[in-house]
Amino acid sequence: MRFTFRCLDAKADAPLLHGWVTQPYASFWGMLSASVDDVVEEYAKIQASGHHHALLGLDGGVPAFLMEEYRPASSPLAAVYPVLPGDLGMHLLVAPPSSGPRPGYTAAVMDAVLDRLFARPGVDRIVVEPDARNTKIHALNERLGFQPAGVVTLPDKDALLSFCSRDDYLAARTAPDTLSKHVPQGASL
Repeated sequence: MRFTFRCLDAKADAPLLHGWVTQPYASFWGMLSASVDDVVEEYAKIQASGHHHALLGLDGGVPAFLMEEYRPASSPLAAVYPVLPGDLGMHLLVAPPSSGPRPGYTAAVMDAVLDRLFARPGVDRIVVEPDARNTKIHALNERLGFQPAGVVTLPDKDALLSFCSRDDYLAARTAPDTLSKHVPQGASL
């Protein structure tokens, strides 16, 4: 696996993303009934926000996942926890597997995303807020160093707020079997 990232083009990439966000496994993404135009609108808004940005993750040049990064201070999270200057929020959606599940794939994707985010100057902690019912992603988050802080109520969901410091991530990354345990490809965060 060789992951690279490129800026998402809301209009050009919308048909691809539509095929991902409308799959049953992506129910927690909240776009199951979205049209292609809805996807264009949502990602054009994200890209223009100035505080939220979407990237397409590529595996060997082939689109494989969607990653969003955002400033928690400019999001609904600002109302539910004391945001620190080095906090950066993250969302992740892995594409449906084209040739069947690949054990450890989603963990490898998330590792690449976290590595990229922690490489940014000033980023001390990654914040995630997946739906409280999304137990698959909670398990993966914990394996990669996230510490649950509790369930919070956001405008669109009850979410398990979790934090991952650089030290927690590095410790998890060096733990035996962190990246080799099976997590179904297609998990969403």
